[in-house]
Amino acid sequence: MPNIKSAIKRVKTSSERRAQNASVKSATRSAVKNFEAKATLNDDNAKAAYLEASSKLDKAARKGLIHKNTAARQKSRLAKKLNSQNA
Repeated sequence: MPNIKSAIKRVKTSSERRAQNASVKSATRSAVKNFEAKATLNDDNAKAAYLEASSKLDKAARKGLIHKNTAARQKSRLAKKLNSQNA
């Protein structure tokens, strides 16, 4: 454990940020899995689940938790699944 005041604060803030980032990433993964489950079952709520997952991916990319191209790639794959289900 650090002795210097600024280092103590740095440890505290980084652990708070780490917890928040983990929470957002987990929620994003859950939304994506929720959509994929609904898409495979041809559920009527798949479109709403897609919109939620897409929103969470965009938010994670904005906050820098995932790269913007990663978010775009994942959204593209989800949209492809949604469109193939409707076709």
